[in-house]
Amino acid sequence: MPETPSPPWSDLAARLAGELETDDLHRILYATDASVYREVPRAVAFPRHEADIIACVDFCRAHRIPITPRAGGTSLAGQAVGSGLVLDVSRHLRNIVEINPEARYAIVEPGVIRDQLNAALRPYGYWFGPNTSTANRCTLGGMFGNNSCGSTSITVGSTREHALEARVVLSDGTVHTLGAGARVPDSPLLAGVYGFLDRTLADNSLRGRILNAYPKAGVTRRNNGYALDALARQAPYDPAGPPLNLCALLAGSEGTLALTTRLKVNILPLPPEGSAVVALHFRSIDASLRATQQAMLTEPFMCELMDDTILQLALQNHDQRRNASFVEGNPRALLLVEYRAATDEQALAQATALGERLTEPGLLAEPPYAAPALAGQSRTNQVWNLRAAGLGILGNMVGDAKAVACIEDTAVALPDLADYIAEFEELMRVYRQSPVFYAHAGAGELHLRPILNLKETTDRQRFYEITRDVARLVKKYRGSLSGEHGDGRVRAQFLREMLGEEVYALLVELKRTWDPEGLFNPGKIVEAPPMNESLRYEADASETDYRTELDFSDDAGLLRSAEKCNGSGDCRKLSGGAMCPSFRATLNEKDSTRGRANVLRELLTQNQHEDPFTHPALAEAMDLCLSCKACTSECPSTVNMTNLKAEYLFQNQQKEGTSLRTRLIAANETLYRLGGKVPGLANALLDLTGPLVKRMAGIAAGRSLPRFPEESLRTFYTRERPATETGGRGRLYFFGDEFINYQDVAVGKAALRLWWKLGYEVLWPDHAGSGRAQLSKGLLREARRRATDNVLCFRNRVGEDAPLVGLEPSAILGFRDEYPKLLRGELQTQATVLGTHCFTFDEWLYRELSLGRLGPEDFGTRSRRLVVHVHCHEKAIGEAGKCAAVLSLPPNYTVSLLDSGCCGMAGSFGYEAEHYEVSRTIAEQSLLSKLRDRFPDTLLVASGTSCRHTVKDELGERAWHAAEILLDSW
Repeated sequence: MPETPSPPWSDLAARLAGELETDDLHRILYATDASVYREVPRAVAFPRHEADIIACVDFCRAHRIPITPRAGGTSLAGQAVGSGLVLDVSRHLRNIVEINPEARYAIVEPGVIRDQLNAALRPYGYWFGPNTSTANRCTLGGMFGNNSCGSTSITVGSTREHALEARVVLSDGTVHTLGAGARVPDSPLLAGVYGFLDRTLADNSLRGRILNAYPKAGVTRRNNGYALDALARQAPYDPAGPPLNLCALLAGSEGTLALTTRLKVNILPLPPEGSAVVALHFRSIDASLRATQQAMLTEPFMCELMDDTILQLALQNHDQRRNASFVEGNPRALLLVEYRAATDEQALAQATALGERLTEPGLLAEPPYAAPALAGQSRTNQVWNLRAAGLGILGNMVGDAKAVACIEDTAVALPDLADYIAEFEELMRVYRQSPVFYAHAGAGELHLRPILNLKETTDRQRFYEITRDVARLVKKYRGSLSGEHGDGRVRAQFLREMLGEEVYALLVELKRTWDPEGLFNPGKIVEAPPMNESLRYEADASETDYRTELDFSDDAGLLRSAEKCNGSGDCRKLSGGAMCPSFRATLNEKDSTRGRANVLRELLTQNQHEDPFTHPALAEAMDLCLSCKACTSECPSTVNMTNLKAEYLFQNQQKEGTSLRTRLIAANETLYRLGGKVPGLANALLDLTGPLVKRMAGIAAGRSLPRFPEESLRTFYTRERPATETGGRGRLYFFGDEFINYQDVAVGKAALRLWWKLGYEVLWPDHAGSGRAQLSKGLLREARRRATDNVLCFRNRVGEDAPLVGLEPSAILGFRDEYPKLLRGELQTQATVLGTHCFTFDEWLYRELSLGRLGPEDFGTRSRRLVVHVHCHEKAIGEAGKCAAVLSLPPNYTVSLLDSGCCGMAGSFGYEAEHYEVSRTIAEQSLLSKLRDRFPDTLLVASGTSCRHTVKDELGERAWHAAEILLDSW
């Protein structure tokens, strides 16, 4: 539709209780979703309630501006991007209005996250069944708009089957509740809709042609076009069908017909808790699909496939590498089949029986070569977390060629699947493609992805040609080109050929009947522009080669490091893990890893600004990044926002200069070293001038500053080191970082005493500071000098028999993470090798335990109840479970590992005045709320200086380091 050049956005803003944004930052953030498309909107609105949505519809109708509804932004077909007003319901419309277990329904606003609803339903013994791989961040509104299915569809069907009623705003601004039964009176627009349906579906001949045009009955996943076939099977058009319910049409309509403000959904009794998965290992895709038909005869709970591309990419991700521990050898395909029963043992018996049956000679031409079975929720969750990460994992492909979503949604009847895929593979050989295969084999749908470089004109054309030819192959099998992800932009162009001219014309008429002015999400499903236009990347564009201080060569450069984010939105999850703490606190897209990566990518490629690193939009996007590193492990694409932010800060400061506060933070080691020479005077000055220093440096008034200790740890070590250390148990080098040496001296003393007591020789040569403060503030050249000094210091000392051990995780883990990226040439190689011999205190203890050098008998018998909060960097780069394991060494210690996220302090972040309140919110959400209800005699163990400082400031309590707690066992 034509645009007015400058609509009066201020008039709309004045009518909204929610927010309206027209700045560059928000337009960039909402220009992309999880698809390959990019359309920069004119504005973004965040409605607080239904009246806001009505106001947006009225305004946009008056000014002829299209509206694109959006929630989690995980759409793969371009449904959530548009050139007009983007309407984001995920920030405010997040209320669960009602749960009625007796009548088995729930009423929700469209921004309610699927897993959020299920957490609320669980105490009642119910759940919402459709389960997408994005269930921890996708919303019910988005699931309804796309008619999502997910891995449980073979058991519970799609969202359409569970949508009972929808309260919607129509394109004329009126509001109606649509459900089964009586027609809505007094709505001219809906009267036209009912008239269209009566004319179309009451005609038996036309109705028959419509049903014949759609996928055949055996295709259970079917989102081709508008669901006229679903309505054709309802009364009165099919007297034997259920009552007419327009929800069946709105489900899968992608926000092109109406805007949803509330949904009433069917809820189901929870499935049995006993679970087991058999992982069938195959040497070919065809063999796995032939086996799928046999597996489905046993009525499993889920039946999913993963190919070797996904598996190999998973091994590049910290978390997914652990989840893939059940894989044996190098399968071409894994068929994952889950059973549910009253007990794990009963489910395991079914899983084992399938594995044994399929490996019997004669049943399959190519039986699985391995069939391990895993029982219990913790083990099966590993399998399904690996499978759910499939979309994000594909971002791990290095370079410009990526696994592209265009034919990933094809579905056929299960008996046709193996033959269809065999023909598909023949077609791909014509295009010299080795596509990715994964997902819902049991439902007749595989997510098939060609590997294409959409930055090149030739592959953009191939993008179209492959989709066209696959559409024709799907039609041959009377399957669905859109199984669950929808038509959107990417497949809409082929609907005319898939359904035929007559039915396609009916879909266009249907859209115009609901939305005469083309207001709602135009260009999706019908009347779409060419599918290879408006892509995320410009064709054959030249790229600036940015000279960086950190080495991004593993990702093929800075730009491609940002481009690893494919929009899957894992960083928007609100529970479990630690990513992304600032997004959880603000619910703002700019504060997610995805948002930051998108802004950086956009400014590096599309920006006309003189220097992208000084663009205010990038400054705002990066502002609340805590550099917690959770994204390096929890983002399936392993987007390392910590390094990207450090590089951004460095580049920015080359033009903008360095602030006083940044210089003070970087000088922290020097200030505490000097003040430590006269601690009494230094602390008196701190008391006297502290408030003034805070104001001048922009430090929060409510944040306490560390005191100067009576002596440095180095002084203690020199004085107390045993004169005749024998190192009977072994030898270690100590990395006494600046935090432990000059601030948390008590922690260092406890560690040294413990090592000496246990019979270890502790060597502490003179070395540089860790550079952690410099890294966090973008002072990368200063950090490189420290990295260089430390590598030169330890490279010929540290090794397998003499590891380097540190007490502050953020300091010692820099050897493994940042040092190899800061250095070049031979020093970089040496840093990489050195990093393999560097351990946190917990990791070192676990290593000694594993080698049989330490055991429970080496510790005292005092009783303690402990809860453990693991530092973000240790969770991201190490393993949190090791921290709990080593604290269990004393036989009478009872240890609980907190499922906590970032403490909110994050080095200097929580000190900074403008970040103080966000820091406290993060701390409350991810850590403090989990501590308030613990037993009174329970001690908190936290390995990080920042974590302990947060607890001190917010709870007035002392949090302990593991070294102190273990020393106290005697």
